[in-house]
Amino acid sequence: MNFFQSQESLTTMEWILRAVVAYFFLLIVTRALGQRAISQLRPLDFAMALVIGNIIAHPLSDEHLGLKGSIITTIVLVALYIMSIFIILKWPWARKIMTPEPITIVKDGEIIYKGLKRARITLDLLLEELREEKIYDVKKVALAIWEAHGKFSIFLDPIHEPLTPSTMQTGTHPFDFPKTIIKEGKLNKKELQRTTHNEEWVVTELASQYHTEVKDVLLATLDSQDNLNVFLYK
Repeated sequence: MNFFQSQESLTTMEWILRAVVAYFFLLIVTRALGQRAISQLRPLDFAMALVIGNIIAHPLSDEHLGLKGSIITTIVLVALYIMSIFIILKWPWARKIMTPEPITIVKDGEIIYKGLKRARITLDLLLEELREEKIYDVKKVALAIWEAHGKFSIFLDPIHEPLTPSTMQTGTHPFDFPKTIIKEGKLNKKELQRTTHNEEWVVTELASQYHTEVKDVLLATLDSQDNLNVFLYK
C-alpha cells in the first residue's frame, strides 16, 4: 500500500493503483455531493472534469514533478471512464449506481417534500425555476422532475398548456429561418440573393415604412412571408 504515501518516486504499477483508487473515490464523493452541486454535468463527467485538469496542471507548474506519473494517471482514468460508459450502456444496474435516478418534486400540482429533501434543493430554488419557465402557480404543474444533471424538467397540466395550431386545428406555414439582409448598417447581398427581392426593393421599403437608410439600420430580417423586420440604432 505504499502508493498511498508521499514518496520520491513511484513505479508504473503504483501510479496505476493510485489512479484507480482516486477514480472510484471521486465517484463516491460526487454521488455524496448530489445533483445540485454538479449542475449541468453527470457524476461520471464531473469526476473526470475535476481530476484531469489538476493532474496535468501540477507537473506543468512544479519543476520537481515529472510528466510520467501524470501521463500514466490520465491514461488510466480515461480507460476507466470509457469502461464505465460501456458498463452503463450494457448493464442497467450499473446505471443506477453511477447515474442518479430523476427525482419527482411536483406531481399533479402538489409539492413532494420528500423529493425536495432527496434532491437537496430548497423551496426557493423550485419557485425560482418555475418563474424562469413563466409559471406562477404550482397548481398548474402536472409534473416537475429534478434530473441527474441538476436541472428541472417541467410539464404543465394540459388544461394550462398554451394554445397551438394543432390544438386549434388550423393550418401553418413551413418553418423558415428569417434571413439577415442588413447587419450593423451593411447590406448582406449574399443573403438578399436568396430572396426574390433586390437592393432597390430594400431601399424603397426602408424609406417608405421606416423613413430611414441602410446605414442607420442595426438589424433587418426578411422572412418567407416577405415580412421585413427592422431594428434601428437607438
